[in-house]
Amino acid sequence: MTATGPTRPPHSAAGTQATPQLAALAQDDLVNRIAQVLTEAIMKGGFAPGARLTEATIARDLGVSRAPVREAARLLENRGLVVAVPRRGFFVRSFDAADLDQIYDLRMCLERHAGGLLAGRLTPEMDTALSAQVQLLHRLAEAGDGDRQIEEDLKFHRMICVFAGNRRLLKVFDELTAETRYGIAMIGRLYDDPHEIARTHEPLLDALRSGDATSFAEASDYHIGTARQRVVAMFGPG
Repeated sequence: MTATGPTRPPHSAAGTQATPQLAALAQDDLVNRIAQVLTEAIMKGGFAPGARLTEATIARDLGVSRAPVREAARLLENRGLVVAVPRRGFFVRSFDAADLDQIYDLRMCLERHAGGLLAGRLTPEMDTALSAQVQLLHRLAEAGDGDRQIEEDLKFHRMICVFAGNRRLLKVFDELTAETRYGIAMIGRLYDDPHEIARTHEPLLDALRSGDATSFAEASDYHIGTARQRVVAMFGPG
């Protein structure tokens, strides 16, 4: 019996296309990149509330086919930024005061619990990271970069959820982040003095350093509750 070498896998010659598995990964990456481009456009007012996301136009502008644009729109639907209307397509979601009131209500519950999990377990490395984030908020206030300050504000709160160690809590927080950021972007500045945004985070860090879960709950409720009142008031009646 003649010995034979190992069977050569199909399409393994140099210069051939990637395997289906690798092609799928590349497609997923493309969808996520398109979703990020669309998210930034929505946040910056490129698509107004109620505007239709026209697949053909977006695909042409980005130099891609319509399929990944459609998948990206579905991602934005899952994140609460667009709504799908049967036989009409995807439209940028419009928020009202009631929507944002509910978002902040859930955030208060999540972040109070996250702080309770973290209280007494704050390491020096965590403390340094959170402190650096507050200082970054001050620098962005000095630079007048309001859009970036909103992003870094939310990142501070996400860090607390990460450090709390509950992955499912973090997942829910992430699902709310796009909606929260969009709501704030629609309003503009929450505070006349952008340094006030940075200062409002300092009591949260002080409470975590104390190791007292009750102190953090009180500081968090005040911090998020104040933002909630401002946001809802700026949107007017629901």
